[in-house]
Amino acid sequence: MARLFITGGHGMVGLNLRAHPGIADWEVLAPSRAELDLCDARALRDWLARQRPDAVVHAAGAVGGIQANMAEPVRYLAGNALIGLNLITACRDAGIPVLINLSSSCVYPRDLGRDLSEEQILTGALEPSNEGYALAKIMAMRLVDYTCREDRSLQWRTLIPCNLYGPHDKFDPRRSHLLPAIIHKIHRARVEGHETVEIWGDGTARREFMYAGDLADAILRALADPSALPQVMNVGPGVDHTIDDYYRTVAEVIGWRGRFTHELGKPAGMRRKLLSVARQAEWGWAPRTGLREGIAATYAWYLEHQP
Repeated sequence: MARLFITGGHGMVGLNLRAHPGIADWEVLAPSRAELDLCDARALRDWLARQRPDAVVHAAGAVGGIQANMAEPVRYLAGNALIGLNLITACRDAGIPVLINLSSSCVYPRDLGRDLSEEQILTGALEPSNEGYALAKIMAMRLVDYTCREDRSLQWRTLIPCNLYGPHDKFDPRRSHLLPAIIHKIHRARVEGHETVEIWGDGTARREFMYAGDLADAILRALADPSALPQVMNVGPGVDHTIDDYYRTVAEVIGWRGRFTHELGKPAGMRRKLLSVARQAEWGWAPRTGLREGIAATYAWYLEHQP
């Protein structure tokens, strides 16, 4: 059985990938940070030499929402850049034939809005609120690309997912992305009897979200035949919703019937960020989980696992 090394195997993407039925085709190697520190280049090289995986999915890294990225930009730039550099160079030196690198939609310029196509990367200024994280992801993506140019035998590809949510997400509002933060906020409002919930910005900014289990499905399909993929490909539903829409949908799922207020002085990030899924459509794949279905499944997991 082929061996699959998943970095970040204990994070949301890694755990959803490990829970997918298709993972049964692989012998999974998912060391914890205590077992393998990706910031330690020598330890990583030694581990790869011992374990000799046939493929790698790079899903590790420090992730967070607007608040976390603005508070700790050094962590999100330097930490993620170091992990990416160490992993990609170690995989090159170890001759790993297949690598799926997971990037982020924040690599796109801030003011393009919709139909963000892979050719538009590095054509404009990045969103300042998460620029450090974006720069680290761009570096890793380019390093994967350059390594493949130098060694055509390697089947290394980069997937750029839209925003993700699902089981095993982070729901702490200081660390979470938009949708898990909304779930936590409205759950607390329902439990504590609050009649209002505050939304940062005017609520009209638009975001695209995909259920993490669907990304797992795309990753496993990519691993089965990486040669069928373009070098870089967006992954998402190709549909976005307003911030207000997400709040309303979560409130309906949770059963909270209060009202929303808007804090116009708070940062709301980019006005719109909708990925073009033209390459994904040519590949013949699309996510299957609807928004309400995914939120309901995520909330059920939240109720079971959160204190």
